[in-house]
Amino acid sequence: MTTKTVDAILNRAFAGCDLSKEEGVVLLKQTDPAIKTAIQETSDQLRLNQAGDIVTYVVNRNINFTNICEQHCSFCAFRRDDGEDGAFWLDSAQILEKATDAVRRNATEICMQGGLNLQAKLNGASLPYYLRVVKTIKEEFPQLHMHAFSPQEVQFIAREDKLSYADVIAAFLDAGVDSMPGTAAEVLDDEVRRVLCPEKLDTATWLEIVGTAHKLGMPTTSTMLSGHIETPEQQIDHLEKLRSLQQTALEKGYPARITEFILLPFVGQEAPKPLRRRVGRDQPILEDALLLTAVARIFLGNWISNHQPSWVKLGLAGAKEALRWGCNDIGGTLMEEHITSMAGAQGGTCMSVETLQETISGLGRPYQQRDTLYRYLPMSDRFPRSQALAGKETREL
Repeated sequence: MTTKTVDAILNRAFAGCDLSKEEGVVLLKQTDPAIKTAIQETSDQLRLNQAGDIVTYVVNRNINFTNICEQHCSFCAFRRDDGEDGAFWLDSAQILEKATDAVRRNATEICMQGGLNLQAKLNGASLPYYLRVVKTIKEEFPQLHMHAFSPQEVQFIAREDKLSYADVIAAFLDAGVDSMPGTAAEVLDDEVRRVLCPEKLDTATWLEIVGTAHKLGMPTTSTMLSGHIETPEQQIDHLEKLRSLQQTALEKGYPARITEFILLPFVGQEAPKPLRRRVGRDQPILEDALLLTAVARIFLGNWISNHQPSWVKLGLAGAKEALRWGCNDIGGTLMEEHITSMAGAQGGTCMSVETLQETISGLGRPYQQRDTLYRYLPMSDRFPRSQALAGKETREL
């Protein structure tokens, strides 16, 4: 492919055009360093045009409430069987303790996801357990944003309780869930999913659940697990599905939409051996992740303007570099993280606000704390720690 052809594609992106899937694939297949630099510069300029120069971050805490899971995804080192060494299932007191610690550290968001634990089916239904988990936190800290339960968890509950996806999402909204993580997407291609996660929901179901969430007023994020067995064509097809989903939400006037895109490069160090052997490496290839980051901005930016790297998967230095390749957000503090760290990621599990700020400043760009929905949080609007914890005992976890 000639430089002239790539220049024409990049010029179309500069002009505000949505690229075709074929054009996206052309960009992803470039190997010439000079052409890659042109792609990087284009993505960075589009980032500036579409999201501004400020780099945002969120003060949040992950709570993985169980790693007991009925499924056996080929990339997952997190799941355990009930009774297996390392298996856990947090009770309400433990969950509240973690939420209390998060508020003590000025968190504005709790991100909650877990394995598909059939023990949650209490009294013949799973949904009450999930609702109790949410209410445990919301009754104590109503101002915390609950970013909880992936499309896979919605599908699991709907299956077990014989409910529609809309019924499950509506119940979450009523209980206090504020937004849905767009995880379990992996790669939205059923050929890939048959290898990576054959027991998970299929592509059409993932899209249906996320679209239903938007229709009912629940914002979602979006993700892609990249750098394993998928092809550039499948990567672009995934991005096109996300773009189409966002276009539908906006064109139909749904009250919610996708708030961000997060690239999740594959970490295979502790993954099950068959996939490790097939992929042939344990850690992400930064150069590949950066090119995909840039192309994702070019392909999605007109419709999804917030792009975030994963410092857990890429390391902080890699995430910092991704801010030059189209990302405008560096993610959250997390405070704890089990799913990726158990896979062998080397980026860590907790990041201080000060470290995130210093990393952003090192690029010569301003930083700003945000909430989950990308609204800036000036100091006066942040969750008042002293008020939130009035009369409550806390301790280090």
